[in-house]
Amino acid sequence: MLSAARLPLDLCGRKCIVTGAARGIGRAIAVALAAHGAIVAIVDRAISESQAACADIVRAGGQAQALAADLADRAEIERVMVRATGDLGGLDVLVHNAAHYPLRLLPDIDAALLQRTLAVNLEAAFWLTQAGLPMLRLSGRGRILITSSVTGPRVAYPGLAHYAASKAGLNGFIRSAALELAGERITVNGIEPGMIATPAAANLGGEAHQQWLARRIPLGRLGRPQDIAYAMLFLASDAAAYITGQTLVVDGGALLPECGWLGTSA
Repeated sequence: MLSAARLPLDLCGRKCIVTGAARGIGRAIAVALAAHGAIVAIVDRAISESQAACADIVRAGGQAQALAADLADRAEIERVMVRATGDLGGLDVLVHNAAHYPLRLLPDIDAALLQRTLAVNLEAAFWLTQAGLPMLRLSGRGRILITSSVTGPRVAYPGLAHYAASKAGLNGFIRSAALELAGERITVNGIEPGMIATPAAANLGGEAHQQWLARRIPLGRLGRPQDIAYAMLFLASDAAAYITGQTLVVDGGALLPECGWLGTSA
C-alpha cells in the first residue's frame, strides 16, 4: 500500500520540552512540533517572549505553555523539569536548544563567561537528561535532541573559542548518551546548524557581513530557523526511530570542500 510508504511525522499527543524556545531556532522548533500535534513546554529565561510564542501556538490551534528557568543553574533545571513533566503528564521529546555565545576573543575570555557558556550549552544537557530520564523511559519512544553547531566539531570562528568548546563537547555527549540509552529505546541525536538568520546572529556582524556570508554558501542564502526545525521534527518522529548517536549538518552546503570556503556558524 502506498500509505505505508508515507513518513510517520504525526506527533499527536507527544509531550515535548524545548529549551531556549522564546525566539529564533528554538521557537521555530516549538512551532513545528506543535503544528504536528505535540504538546510543547517552552523553557527560557525570557518569560515574556516565551509567553508570546505560546500565545501564537495556541492561536494557531496548538498546545503550549511557557516556563521560566536559567539553564546555568542546575537547581532551576531540576525544578522546571519537575514542573514541565508534571504539567505535560509525561515526556516523549526533550530538545536542548538554549545557548550562550557572546563574541569574545580568547585573551579576553574571563572565568564568568566561560563558566556560563559551558553551563548553559553543555552542562545543561547532562542535568536536563538526568531529570527527564524517568519519564523518557516510560515513553517507550523517547527522544533527546540537541542543537549543536558546525562551530567546534568542524570549523572555527574568531571570538567563539568558548562556544566551540561547548558544542564539540555536546557532540561527544550525543554519542555517549546514545550508546548508554539505546537499550531503553531512547534515541539521542543532534543538528549542527551552519549560519542561520536569527536575532542572535547579529552578534557575528551586521547586515553587510551576513550578505557577504550568504554569497559564499552554495545554496545562496543564510539558513532560516525553520530549516533547523524541520530537521528536528524528523528526528523527533517515528521516521527516525532507527537513528541514534548522530548529528546532521544543516548548512546550505557551506562545508562542502568543493566550494572553497569553510563557512561559519550561527
